[in-house]
Amino acid sequence: MSTFKPKLFSVMKTYSKEQFVKDVIAGIIVAIIALPLSIALAIASGVSPEQGLYTAIVAGFVIAFLGGSRVQVSGPTAAFATIVAGIVATKGMEGLVVATIMAGIILIIMGLCKLGTLIKFIPYTITTGFTAGIAVTIVIGQIKDFLGLTFSGPAVETMEKLTQVVKSIGTFNYEALIVGAVSLAILIVWPMIKRPAFLTKIPPSLIAVFVGIFMVKLLNMNVNTIGDLYTISAGLPKFSLPNVSFGMIKDLIPNAFTIAVLAAIESLLSCVVSDSMVNSRHNSNTELIAQGAGNIASALFGGIPATGAIARTAANVKNGGRTPIAAMIHAIVLGLILVVLMPYAALIPMPTIAAILFMVAYNMSGWRTFVKQCKTAPVSDIIVLLVTFILTVVFDLVVAIEVGMIITCVLFIKRMSEETLVKGWKIIDDENDPDAISLRKVPKDTMVYEISGPMFFGAADKILGITVHEDMNNLILRMRSVNAIDSTAINALKTLNDSCSKNKVRLILSHVNEQPMNALKKCGLYDEIGAENFCEHIDAALKHAEE
Repeated sequence: MSTFKPKLFSVMKTYSKEQFVKDVIAGIIVAIIALPLSIALAIASGVSPEQGLYTAIVAGFVIAFLGGSRVQVSGPTAAFATIVAGIVATKGMEGLVVATIMAGIILIIMGLCKLGTLIKFIPYTITTGFTAGIAVTIVIGQIKDFLGLTFSGPAVETMEKLTQVVKSIGTFNYEALIVGAVSLAILIVWPMIKRPAFLTKIPPSLIAVFVGIFMVKLLNMNVNTIGDLYTISAGLPKFSLPNVSFGMIKDLIPNAFTIAVLAAIESLLSCVVSDSMVNSRHNSNTELIAQGAGNIASALFGGIPATGAIARTAANVKNGGRTPIAAMIHAIVLGLILVVLMPYAALIPMPTIAAILFMVAYNMSGWRTFVKQCKTAPVSDIIVLLVTFILTVVFDLVVAIEVGMIITCVLFIKRMSEETLVKGWKIIDDENDPDAISLRKVPKDTMVYEISGPMFFGAADKILGITVHEDMNNLILRMRSVNAIDSTAINALKTLNDSCSKNKVRLILSHVNEQPMNALKKCGLYDEIGAENFCEHIDAALKHAEE
């Protein structure tokens, strides 16, 4: 199990009092940043405000303690907002707890199976598409509170919310818009202005929260606050087991896989970014196990799904955090804030929360990357990007990822099948190739075909396109450029061998590489063709044909 050793245990060997002080300072600053974000993301996810803090406290501590990164800070993120809101709306909190626990188990299995590096096989176009789609859904979901609208009916799905915005525009509250606009202006302008060093540590979201509260209270504005819509609990999270049924597990499997994939992608991406900041190297499999354990713990203590948060991780590094202790301090500080100050969260205006989420959506959208992809990427990639984006907004993230992956796989298969060529020797001659067939004497009763590229189900029809004539004595397949073969291609090769046997034509294979050779031996086709008909080189194959 040394492969899965948490970073905490490694860094403690050289830990110092000076670094502890730096970690404490970084942890406190990150906690201040995480406070309004955790509350806002919980509301965006359709759960009560304190559940965002439960997630940051429980998952943040567990993941830091067990994780494979020195500086990763985990908690609720915008990536989960739409899927969590959908689960809560259809399956309730019980369903969310079960889905999160299942996702945690999947993450642990991924880590134990050392699948940390497989996340790179999720196409960039899909991650770009659904990230931009999530940003749009967050914006649409917050228009109601930003404008102070009163919906005339229930709205769960993104398109339902957009429809209700249009229908309810007559209930527009100008006071809510003023509070939201001022909060949004603070979020945009505060990082740009020059200010004393001690003020640079205060996040703009916290300034916006205080200004929003003072505006509503001092000016007696008719604006909804968190306390008007939610009953806030100031106690520490409590352990609770969900009521689980087989039917619920079956229904939630797609959602659980989506949560697990999102958690894996975002956490490992955050690890990669943080590695470059501190000149370190994370353990991806250990991190996946920690993310799984953190999500299970979060669900059992009333939280929502969690993953590595790039912005909070960057803030941790910027403020001197260099060990998992900083992220653990961040969780402890949030626990103290939850107990002491959480009742005051009821005063936060909803338009301020909407403004904070607008900025979260903008920062995560990657719109410049999205536009650049649409201008420069191949047409097939643009199709995947737009389909994933549209499905995320119109339907949900589960559908978007499933369809996006299917389209990507189909397009990949098409491209790979186009790379696989089966051509007769007269076509493939190359004067600059020292192994060219043109430099060899080919018997007149022998036909040579060269196969280039992987032999798989997408290219099996090209193998079947090889014609066997009665006036032939030998058919040579030159396979020096075939590095892989699958069962469909093996079946096509068997069909070709049967056709050769029927017409009394000897099938000879030249330069068969290791994987195809092992596959042919395993399925028995090696024996059917005959060991004597496998030649190391084209010269040996031609000589064998001449004999």
